Amino acid sequence: MSTSSAWVRTRSFVVPAAASLILFSTAAASAPDHDHRPVGLVAQREQDEPVRDEFFWLAEINKATTVINSEDGLLDPAMVPGIAAALQKVIDDGAAPGAERPSTVVAFEPLLIEAGSTDVTLLHAGRSSQDMHATYRAAILREKLLELAEQLNTTSRTLVELAAAHTATIVPNYTNGVAAQPNSYAHQLLGHAAGFDRDAQRLREAYARVDRSAMGTTVLNGTGWPLDRQRMADYLGFGALVDNAYDASQISSMEHPVEVGSIVTAVALHSGNFVEDVLTQYAQTRPWILLEEGEGNTFVSSAMPQKRNPGLLNDTRSDASQAVALAQGPVFQTHNITPGMPDPKEVDNNTEVVDAGIAALAGLDEVLKALVVNPERALEEINSDWTASQEIADILMRDHGLPFREGHHVASEIVTFARSKNIGPLEFPYVDAQRIYAEAVAGTDSPPELPLTEAEFRAALDPVAIVNNRTTSGGSQPAEVERMIGEARERLTAQDEWITQRREHVAAALAELDEDFAELRG
Repeated sequence: MSTSSAWVRTRSFVVPAAASLILFSTAAASAPDHDHRPVGLVAQREQDEPVRDEFFWLAEINKATTVINSEDGLLDPAMVPGIAAALQKVIDDGAAPGAERPSTVVAFEPLLIEAGSTDVTLLHAGRSSQDMHATYRAAILREKLLELAEQLNTTSRTLVELAAAHTATIVPNYTNGVAAQPNSYAHQLLGHAAGFDRDAQRLREAYARVDRSAMGTTVLNGTGWPLDRQRMADYLGFGALVDNAYDASQISSMEHPVEVGSIVTAVALHSGNFVEDVLTQYAQTRPWILLEEGEGNTFVSSAMPQKRNPGLLNDTRSDASQAVALAQGPVFQTHNITPGMPDPKEVDNNTEVVDAGIAALAGLDEVLKALVVNPERALEEINSDWTASQEIADILMRDHGLPFREGHHVASEIVTFARSKNIGPLEFPYVDAQRIYAEAVAGTDSPPELPLTEAEFRAALDPVAIVNNRTTSGGSQPAEVERMIGEARERLTAQDEWITQRREHVAAALAELDEDFAELRG
């Protein structure tokens, strides 16, 4: 695909120097490509690591129970090797291709009995399916949160680096669906990145609430057995305990999916907002932001040869909508039921919610990498209307002492006259600006003549100067944009480290459990 100096190919974040405008290829696929998604980070991890499903965590809970209770004198030492051997056989059998991997306590325990004897049921002293299921649901959900966090960070980093490539690109921004002011595309993109950063904050906070062990709380009020809850939590890699035994399986395990669903909703809404903003201007005959053609990004119409349909944008928007829809499920399932009911607790349903959020973010990452921006066309769009007119009012007040409403009235009258005569800001006659100013301030204490020279008047309507001359903290001026890019990168690095630390903590805990359990088997 050929590009011109007016087009910035953002997939590689470089600005090419070719001389001709972009030429659209008709070799694009003739139908939507719905298989454009990459394998992705999550899928790759699933290929590299053992499946930590309900069966896995039931096994880990039983391993930890065997180790702790044998050392605490709650199991007859003579029975411990046999119990450990039976448990290991169940684990080994479950690892075989196509093997049964039960997801409930009542289905797991018969396999233990078959592998050993009824003596293995001594493990169940002081336990219940309530606390065991609440524990594995939390363990699985916290892992899914880390997968979501990783994809969120990946997409956010793409967004920030895209901003770094567009610090000098000036585009129109909109409020109430109408062109409002010029802005640097970098500044606009960093605004979206700020929203995703808040999603990351919410995710970390939710993780801390999910990362609590319910083991040892039994059904709802604890047990008469002196179980070591803290050591159990440590072996399973949890950061804390659910303090109240009733809360453990009756309250918190119902609210976890709702809270995670709210985070997925926020992520999906942010993703959809970005896509819709691109699609709004994409419908123009001469957009300034497009998708790079081919590679599953666009497809041609079967009937209309001129069309290049933005399939990737449509698919990503649909993914975001699907995530929002699925994320409401836990809310409806938790509504109007008594505490502890199973309705919102289904692992597969709640995993699907998180996976939908991951899919929306992965799609957005592809969108960001496929965007092609035409800075010259964007600037032309700004100059075709009066999006820079507020600067006239600001200068009249800031530099020449006019009350804001008087300056605003002057600028508004200039825009009204210009639109009635179909005059753009670059062609507006200075003499008309002088006349309109004099009429607007007549009878006031303001200077009777326009206090701006023609050069100053023209400069006031320069969108590049407007963007670069902002002075507020968080504004669009280059120094502030560079600061925000740097700080965004630092936050993303810190988030990466947080994800790594959480995973390493769980992995280390499970490795220690494996070592201690292996000693029991001799």
